[in-house]
Amino acid sequence: MLAQERYDKIVQLVNERGSIRVTELSELCQVTEETIRRDLDRLEQAGRLRRSHGGAVSVKDQQPEIPYFEREVMRADEKKRIAEEAIKLIQPQDRILLDASSTAWYMAASMPDIPLTVLTNSIKVAMELSSKEKIEVISTGGILASRSLSYVGPLAERSLDAYHVDKAFFSCKGVHLERGISESNELQARIKHKMIGMADQVILLADSSKFGVQAFTHVAELRDIHTIITDGRLSGELLAQLEEKQITVTTV
Repeated sequence: MLAQERYDKIVQLVNERGSIRVTELSELCQVTEETIRRDLDRLEQAGRLRRSHGGAVSVKDQQPEIPYFEREVMRADEKKRIAEEAIKLIQPQDRILLDASSTAWYMAASMPDIPLTVLTNSIKVAMELSSKEKIEVISTGGILASRSLSYVGPLAERSLDAYHVDKAFFSCKGVHLERGISESNELQARIKHKMIGMADQVILLADSSKFGVQAFTHVAELRDIHTIITDGRLSGELLAQLEEKQITVTTV
């Protein structure tokens, strides 16, 4: 295998898996670990991956968040159906949490005006619910992430410490059977991790395009999720694997 072919194979493997160790790359490429380390140094200098302790991680998902107004129209039909199904899980007097995903905004737009307490880090969600008189809205505050119109950072995370909710509804960038839930950047991952830990019931809202994806930053393990609501494009095999993990899956 020529060096350039090996470089391309390494980048492909790293992007497919999200991360990979030097020892594994050495076996797959049939060269020494020292050669792989030199290859990784060159590829990092070229911006094609990032070195980590003992291996490398993908940089393909280390991109700025997709602007909110673009996310609104991406797979909009699936997200609206998922949102409508999620609303069925809400009962009067519930205390719920909605993240800053476009699916959560679709939930807020369709939410009936019933007695609820809604905690959110989303400006769009808070604005959508502001006209519904029976719903009490609590916003986290924090650093404004302009692309997602959400509050993130230490202040937003600390504000969540004061609350406990019945149900948390959130979305993510990636859902992987082995590597769990992931996000595009650390600030979003940290606040979503915090949200998961403060709810009796955790509901993941994820269309089928999110499955099999490992984004840059880990959020939580799949065992932390109680229910997944997704569209009808998941394979029967994947549905069975999720059910084996004792996760309730609803398809719409």
